[in-house]
Amino acid sequence: MHRLVLSAAAGAALLASLPAAAEEVGRVGVDWVGNDIVVEAISDPQVQGVTCHVSYFDRSVIDRLQKGNWFEDPSNTAIACNQTGPISIGDIDLSDDGEEVFKQGVSLIWKKQVVTRIYDRKNETLVYLAHTRQVQEGSAKMSMSTVPLYGQDVTWKNGKP
Repeated sequence: MHRLVLSAAAGAALLASLPAAAEEVGRVGVDWVGNDIVVEAISDPQVQGVTCHVSYFDRSVIDRLQKGNWFEDPSNTAIACNQTGPISIGDIDLSDDGEEVFKQGVSLIWKKQVVTRIYDRKNETLVYLAHTRQVQEGSAKMSMSTVPLYGQDVTWKNGKP
């Protein structure tokens, strides 16, 4: 019985520490060859009540055949994050480099689309930065969104920092 309880608790802790999963909420065709802009909703696993919507370009097979560079999508990513319910903040990373809350591949091996959360303590704001990470030749293309906490009824599970 105790093992089952410990295993369930360990499983819950592991799930809470994993990056968020994205749910596709829209897909807009942009040309006749099948290229699309995909819109996904991402719920921050450590911050209940905040949802980010990320959009990115999804290349079609025809475009990949025409232009080469078969294994990679462009680095362009847009993000908008908003309060979508009561905010309850769990065990978040409070360091300057923040915490990765979402990651997915946008190339066969080398490039990842990432959303990083940074807590701006002075301004009581959650900052969400969408960017791509590459092994070399990193991209300067990024997008940022903020969720202000000032004046909001926010629950800090571990006490307000």
